Amino acid sequence: MTFDPMRFLRGELRRSLHGPAWHGPALCEALADVTVSEAFARPASGAHSIAQLALHAVAWMEEVHRRLGGAEPDEPARGDWPAVGPRSRAQWDSLRALVTSTGDALEQALTTFPAEQLTERVGSGSHNAPLGSGVPYAVMLSGVVQHNVYHAGQIVLLKKSLRA
Repeated sequence: MTFDPMRFLRGELRRSLHGPAWHGPALCEALADVTVSEAFARPASGAHSIAQLALHAVAWMEEVHRRLGGAEPDEPARGDWPAVGPRSRAQWDSLRALVTSTGDALEQALTTFPAEQLTERVGSGSHNAPLGSGVPYAVMLSGVVQHNVYHAGQIVLLKKSLRA
């Protein structure tokens, strides 16, 4: 069996969103049982809410998707930490659905992304860590997976804090 890097990256992305992940809950799994009040609560001073973390993850998945089409790296169109909108059941349900659909759209985009391009640099500029630019596409794609996992972990910790 030959190693297929695109299949591997799609699988990593899917596991970071839907599981099963060996480390614990994936992003969508971590969000699944969050109540409306938990989603918008800020249990620690300076900490983001679960809803903010979810929308932040969406913003960066959208930006990575845009870059796959050859666009120059930039801040996400929504902003790095976009406003989450009204604190309501409808807004929270919509946001959870957006996490799923955005991740699934990014995974779908990877079905047509050429593996030969994985070693090419993202954008024309030099490396910019906060922007995630100037690295090979493979590194950027691994980074969005790591980003999802990182924020899933934060969400799990926030839920534990809120439920204590």
